[in-house]
Amino acid sequence: MLPPAMPNRRILSLWFPRLGAERLIRRDPNLGQVPFATVEEQGNAQLLAALSPRASAEGLYPGQPLRDAHAACADLLTRLANPHREAAFLGTLHRWAGKFSPWVAREAPDALVIDLTGCAHLFGGEAALLAQVEEDCADLGLSLRAGIADTLGAAWALARYGGRRAEGHRSGDAIDQEARATRARAGKRRHWERGGAAPQVGTPQAGTPRSGSERIAAPGKTYGALAPLPVAALRLPPETVESLSRLGLRRIGDLAGQPRASLARRFGTGLVGRLDQALGAAPEPITPAAPPVRFSIRLTLPEPIGLEADLLAGLDRLLPPLCEKLRRQGRGARRVRLEAYRADQSMDWAVVGLARPAQDPARLRPLLAMKVAEIDAGFGIDMLRLEVLTHEPVHARSPAGHLDAGRRVSEKLSADTALEDLIGRLGARLGLEAITRRHPASSHIPEKAALTLAAAWSEPAPGWPEPPVPRPLRLWRPEPVQAPDAPHLPGRFRWRGRDHETRGATGPERIAPEWWLEEPDWRSGQRDYWQVETDRGERLWLFYAHGGLLSSGWFCHGTFG
Repeated sequence: MLPPAMPNRRILSLWFPRLGAERLIRRDPNLGQVPFATVEEQGNAQLLAALSPRASAEGLYPGQPLRDAHAACADLLTRLANPHREAAFLGTLHRWAGKFSPWVAREAPDALVIDLTGCAHLFGGEAALLAQVEEDCADLGLSLRAGIADTLGAAWALARYGGRRAEGHRSGDAIDQEARATRARAGKRRHWERGGAAPQVGTPQAGTPRSGSERIAAPGKTYGALAPLPVAALRLPPETVESLSRLGLRRIGDLAGQPRASLARRFGTGLVGRLDQALGAAPEPITPAAPPVRFSIRLTLPEPIGLEADLLAGLDRLLPPLCEKLRRQGRGARRVRLEAYRADQSMDWAVVGLARPAQDPARLRPLLAMKVAEIDAGFGIDMLRLEVLTHEPVHARSPAGHLDAGRRVSEKLSADTALEDLIGRLGARLGLEAITRRHPASSHIPEKAALTLAAAWSEPAPGWPEPPVPRPLRLWRPEPVQAPDAPHLPGRFRWRGRDHETRGATGPERIAPEWWLEEPDWRSGQRDYWQVETDRGERLWLFYAHGGLLSSGWFCHGTFG
């Protein structure tokens, strides 16, 4: 008996065209009663990013300059777009979408892709599943455009252009060939066909819903569902869509009937690749990402606070449950952010970092307490929130062995923790990047014998290798010494404008440059180093350069005192 055939691959594309604006409307429902939009900065211009349904009803559109939007709608209310918060909100929707299929991927900044293969029957079929998705989004107050097809490209096209038909224009006509009286109206009518943004939709309660046949392409019927859609549904660059429109190729069906070689030669292989992906002739895998593990906790206050002691008391309430969450997951915090939400809907925050992952409130509280004084309470703080921005696995360590060995291990672990806490406290003031430590390097060149590493992201050096002869305490770039140009140590020499007489010397130690590296200071060839004691009580590190690309001579490289 043959095994059952694998079901056709089915992809659901979810597009939230008003994600940025509706995220803020969920926090403040009053914003949904007026024309509202978020604003993003591009260069020196401010453009509309996400619009509410009322703003779209006023004729505004994404990408419109803010000054033009205010001229068209004087009642427009705007807020700055927050890509960080919008990405976090999309992550929340990512976790919600996991109820329909375990294979969910993000399409930044406002879309999700779900592989529904073998999952739709659990919800009564694809139409019932799509109705459930729309009902959930309506309950969340989110506008949604969705499409289901055999390929990712086809689902993407149905979600954004499903139910729209490219108008039949005369072949070869371009917008700049039309009459001047109709050119402006045609630009507004067909801007989305010529590479503009996909048409916006209203809220689930407003507008006429589209039929399921326009949003769902039956298995094996991908071409029939895509043929009447505009070529912009193939995820092409705007300039490519404009060029195709000038040639009269406005529908995907018109494009699919053209010779592939001619299309690739004129528009590049990207156009043919997108067409093949949408029709299933070329693979386009979906890379699902597991929802990120987030550790956060908040405290809502009955009355606004503003005293530093009150903020510290709030920290004492927040840290134990947060650390307990970390401990249960075997994670430790590396970067923690304290957010203080004010009564006027604004927010201030402070971020601290640790040298090693921690899950103990006693290690986190001193660092956060140092940042509390920097938070501006404003008109009062009515909510505190702690979020772990970066976390790493932490393995439990317990002393083993007899009593004395256990005591020594415990003392060592306590000493390591004390050093890491010190690094964290200094980093809270100066920045973790400013706290460094020295590590030995695998080089016999004196100035390259040590590395400078960030203390928070490196371990202490287990030990320093002993050099063949003592090295000076201070090194600088070689400075010329006035002495006879001979490899024999001079009895008298002049350095830094003063005469010196040699009283004692140890050497020579010959050091050759690394031939596989280019070092400008070592172009003078191999060197013979001497430890020289002078009549002025100085112990200098002199060397004679035998000459290479540069002339030979004596130089001073450091001092032992």
